Amino acid sequence: MTALARCPWPPLDDPLYVAYHDTEWGVPLHDDRKLFEFLVLEAFQAGLSWRCVLHKRENFRAAFARFDFNKVARFTARDLKRLSADAGIVRNRAKIKATVNNAQRFLEVRDEFGTFAKYMWRWVDGQPIVNRFRSMKEVPPYDDVALRWSKDLKQRGFQFMGPTVVYAHMQAVGMVNDHTVDCFRHRELRLAARR
Repeated sequence: MTALARCPWPPLDDPLYVAYHDTEWGVPLHDDRKLFEFLVLEAFQAGLSWRCVLHKRENFRAAFARFDFNKVARFTARDLKRLSADAGIVRNRAKIKATVNNAQRFLEVRDEFGTFAKYMWRWVDGQPIVNRFRSMKEVPPYDDVALRWSKDLKQRGFQFMGPTVVYAHMQAVGMVNDHTVDCFRHRELRLAARR
């Protein structure tokens, strides 16, 4: 049996990472709770490896009310203290505070647009951008859409949402297909987007 051709970034000795690549990364999402989850995880990943955050994902899920943005928006100083002491997550107080702030801003966006997904997908006209990169060296840290969207998020009061974080979010939630063209997921996701 031949091995599947994949992007070069998931370490093959890490089943969790491979499963993330094979089943989640780049799949278009429209569920606000999942979108909030990825916003949180991408913000915490800034300056760290995705592998570190991915392996703490279940701890993040428990710490942040299963990514229920309604609950996170109501976190208090007591919750911030609890989270700052939680060794199961990344204990960066600024990012923890930003997560609570971002949950509050997330609710404001939902009030304005009906769902965060509707607001988010407007940035790509409702369809994933399909890139045709042959190697990871071609993948940019961000694009023009991420730059514009990042500015809008900052104007709305979101924190830790620079263009690189925003572009990583876009990749994760399927707004952009950045699987390399030789990866089996590039074609699968491209065909799924046409349906």
